[in-house]
Amino acid sequence: MLQLLWLLLPLAALSGWWIGRRRAPAPAPRNELAGQYFQGLNYLLNEQPDRAIEVFTRMVELDEDTVETHLTLGNLFRRRGEADRAVRIHQNLIARPSLATEQRAAALLELGRDYLAAGLLDRAEALFLEVREFAGHRRLALRALLDIYQREKEWEKAIQTASTLQRETGERYGPLMAQFACEQAEMHLQRHRDASTVRQYLRRAFGYDRNCVRAALLLSDLEQAEGRWRPAIKAAQRVESQDLDYIPEALPRLEACYRAINQPRQLRAELERLLASYPGVSVVMKLAEIMEAEEGRQAAIDFLARQLRERPSVRGLNRLIGLNINDEDPDRRRQRDLHVLRDLLEALQVDTPPYRCIDCGFEARQLHWQCPGCRAWATIKPVRGLKGE
Repeated sequence: MLQLLWLLLPLAALSGWWIGRRRAPAPAPRNELAGQYFQGLNYLLNEQPDRAIEVFTRMVELDEDTVETHLTLGNLFRRRGEADRAVRIHQNLIARPSLATEQRAAALLELGRDYLAAGLLDRAEALFLEVREFAGHRRLALRALLDIYQREKEWEKAIQTASTLQRETGERYGPLMAQFACEQAEMHLQRHRDASTVRQYLRRAFGYDRNCVRAALLLSDLEQAEGRWRPAIKAAQRVESQDLDYIPEALPRLEACYRAINQPRQLRAELERLLASYPGVSVVMKLAEIMEAEEGRQAAIDFLARQLRERPSVRGLNRLIGLNINDEDPDRRRQRDLHVLRDLLEALQVDTPPYRCIDCGFEARQLHWQCPGCRAWATIKPVRGLKGE
């Protein structure tokens, strides 16, 4: 028996060596992990996401129990456009049965952001609705839901979510909710042409934000469609006190209404009043047009030239040149030069979009109430200055 034991000792040693080789490597010391974590953060601060990913990937391999590292690594993959890898990391994290409640909420929030980045809005919405019940992440989840409802054009849900955020954060969401109500009004008008319901939506918009220019313009259009010219004028006049930048949008509506009731003098009086408050050139050009019809070309030229000294504008200058072009002028060289100048200015105008977002600088050929560039609301306005208004 003793001899048998001596023979088994080498076998036991070999078995121990084999088992040791099969075991997972010992976890890295905490101070080593901490050093790597700060190294990864340093790469992030220096805008080196690829090197940060290398560090955090190595940390995950050394210590699979570090929740924060998994969250950071997943976020980095999402920021780099690799939403599928971010989803896998966050899904594996959520699958852990030992995950604490707050950690699970954070992982669900990040997974929802992954789905949002991947365009899987239904899955993202379901996760954010779940995260909404966790107090520590509730506001982030509500803001994410608000983003989803805008993308999906679910305006009633967007209004409810914005209202909740306003109540819980104290932040002002009224102007945003007014835009959502205007979206409902336009959608209903296109589908059903039910003016009474559209009016309800517009009243709702004014209730959220009395300075909603979009609601005033929509109401003016609605009144015009029903032949209610005085209320249409009143609605368009609200723009002056709401936001002067949008006066060029109100002018065609005011002109159409005053001409419909055959009151050109009141139109001119309205424009002369606006001239004192609006610094752009649209009012000037409309007044010059009326003066040309009522008092003659020279009166319009004098008025326009005088106004352009105070508010220079390519568009106004082009109009002034057009007024000076006269086929009966014996000075043919002068007329030829004026034609050349007008053509040059018209080409310059074509290259200058008339609208621009005041937040991100996105330029547009038509008015968008939500900027296609930064997706902000009511930030695209008529361009003012030398090349615009």
